[in-house]
Amino acid sequence: MNIEQVREYTLSLPGVTEDQAFGEDILNFRLEGKIFVCLWLGGGKYDMKGSASRLAMKLSPERNVELREQFSGVTPAYHWNKKHWSDIYYEQLDESLVKEWINESYRLIVSKLPKTIRGRYINVLNR
Repeated sequence: MNIEQVREYTLSLPGVTEDQAFGEDILNFRLEGKIFVCLWLGGGKYDMKGSASRLAMKLSPERNVELREQFSGVTPAYHWNKKHWSDIYYEQLDESLVKEWINESYRLIVSKLPKTIRGRYINVLNR
């Protein structure tokens, strides 16, 4: 997957919006105002010397541990709570895995929404 494919796929999920609240080098993807993916655009204050393209993704603490142990392209998030967020080096991983994890992060946020709002996204939870 390349950066534009990650962006397009994430925006294709129902109700997702994007903004750049942390500066021009980060795209934040939100559902109902809650960030679930941050896509690094390169450069800026979040640049890591020699770093590959990456995104930060919110997952359950247990899932983060599991993925970090299983994939070298998944590490503790550089600038986020490392218990809840992982950096995903998406160009190093199979596209189907990256999409699966984006969906998982999205579903995590849906599951935490108030019941009345969650109902709007119930079909996504059943994917």
